[in-house]
Amino acid sequence: MQIVEKSGEGLSRVYGVTVPAADLAARYETRAAEIAPTLNIKGFRPGKVPVAHVKRVYGKSLMAEVVEAAVNEGTQKVIDDNKLRPAGDPDLQPQGDMNAVIDGKADLSYDVAMDLIPDFDPVDLTTIELTRPVYTPGDDEVTEALGELAKQNRTFEARAKTAKAKDGDQVVIDFVGKLDGEVFEGGSAEDTTLVLGSGQFIPGFEEQLVGAKAGADVEVKVTFPEDYQAENLKGKEAIFEVKVKEVKGPVDREADDELAKQLGLESLDKLREILKTNLEQQYTGASRFKLKRALLDVLDAKHDFPLPPKMVEAEFASIWEQLQQDKDQGGLPAEDAEKSDADLEKEYRKIAERRVRLGLILAEVGRVNNVEVTAQELDQAMRQEAMRYGAQAQQIFELFRTNATAQAQLRAPLFEDKVVDLILDQAKVTDNAVTKEELLKEDEMPEGYAA
Repeated sequence: MQIVEKSGEGLSRVYGVTVPAADLAARYETRAAEIAPTLNIKGFRPGKVPVAHVKRVYGKSLMAEVVEAAVNEGTQKVIDDNKLRPAGDPDLQPQGDMNAVIDGKADLSYDVAMDLIPDFDPVDLTTIELTRPVYTPGDDEVTEALGELAKQNRTFEARAKTAKAKDGDQVVIDFVGKLDGEVFEGGSAEDTTLVLGSGQFIPGFEEQLVGAKAGADVEVKVTFPEDYQAENLKGKEAIFEVKVKEVKGPVDREADDELAKQLGLESLDKLREILKTNLEQQYTGASRFKLKRALLDVLDAKHDFPLPPKMVEAEFASIWEQLQQDKDQGGLPAEDAEKSDADLEKEYRKIAERRVRLGLILAEVGRVNNVEVTAQELDQAMRQEAMRYGAQAQQIFELFRTNATAQAQLRAPLFEDKVVDLILDQAKVTDNAVTKEELLKEDEMPEGYAA
């Protein structure tokens, strides 16, 4: 096997690999002899199939297997002999007639092209200084959350037959939906309960039931949103023939021990404790999000090194594809909708560069500090993700266990979080008390921000 470097500009490398036909032939003979004893072919005793017959029956497919193995071996040898750290999978380009190679009439020649991970020293983590915004919920906020929970669990009582439905009332309805006068699938139901003003139905539906009395027939005219989940209904005008069977008014619910017991808890005090814990977790999550964003800004500012071109191009292509989908669906932010494609490309290419740079920084910090995602951590993540699928949880979990790509998608954020935790443990982090509004405010993301 012969390996030569064809080009080496910047982080890009191209190597030529040649495996002589005689070498492939020897590998072919060895492989045929290896599998012959394992075959069970009609007309031969088990394990007694002649090698010559194996080559007659499986010749080309066996040679293709040999060539594939030689390509994999040669590619790995390129990496190992030159002590390379590829940034992604190498691109393999056959040189010459592959049919002639399979027929044993030509040497196997191919090029291995790859980008390399740049060599750089991560910043001294102890020199990083960050401010963490923190907010602690008070008793009044817990009381407010408790009141909202009581409201969500309120009951409804029938109002007088002459009472007109208003926002906040619950109506019991039958309805039949029609497109161009024809009933459409999934557009009809009976004895449906609907709280007016809840936003449970498509825009415009609930508003047209305000003022209706029990026993009334109401014709509701609506237009399905352009982003509606059912493809055949997007943007379509529909008419619903609605029968209002009952109007019910809300009955205020007290936040007391009975409410707590209804929710499976022993007392109101325990319910308050859980609500406070939930609020604290919510604000802790928001605090970490902003702290991580600040950390990424610092890491980006403190590092400057060349980026693997193919990684940047792949990241930009992914971003641009999503942007085009949003554009086609009318979902672009107003500021982006006003920009030319050239300006958008320039802006989002910077975002792609930043994402690649930050990914390399976090990966290198993790590598230097021996950060790893354990099998137990990955297993737990797979189980948590599978639980989102309800009755199919076990089936989804088994899919994760046998799908390396799916596992990699779960492993990546776990690894990133562990690296972020490592950096925050070594960095100088100062807590700063802020208001709830300041903590939850969605700050404008800096140019090139990578979530």
